[in-house]
Amino acid sequence: MRLSPAGPEAAQTLAALHAQAFDKPWSAQDISALIGGAGAYAVMAQDEAPLGMVMSRILFDEAEILTLAVAPAARRRGVGSALVTAAAGLARQGGAQSLVLEVGEDNPGAIALYGATGFVQVGLRRNYYDRGGRQIDALLMRLDLNSERP
Repeated sequence: MRLSPAGPEAAQTLAALHAQAFDKPWSAQDISALIGGAGAYAVMAQDEAPLGMVMSRILFDEAEILTLAVAPAARRRGVGSALVTAAAGLARQGGAQSLVLEVGEDNPGAIALYGATGFVQVGLRRNYYDRGGRQIDALLMRLDLNSERP
């Protein structure tokens, strides 16, 4: 597996990965606009085919994972962990002291991934996600980038 930076030119591929992971995927245009924004960056994992992607943004001393998507066939193979670790490393290099994200409380796989990479829950956002008319709370999670992990 290779990890590489992904810019706006990879928006179609990133959007295809996002569509494999989410019911309401982001368009290539949305992704391109985000990647082109100040402090934003994306990393793609691939071997013969794209395996996953993470998009993040740094604002002052805090970074945020905007989205992380792993192709269904590549799940539970370390792709998500590698992408989170890459996002954290780039955030640290960019001067961020912490990395935050929101994850639906109905996504135990993602919660376990983030916990295994050192994130801790620091808050709750009530009714943050709409899952077909059903409101789902989001856990607000944070990783201290001054620690030894990831």
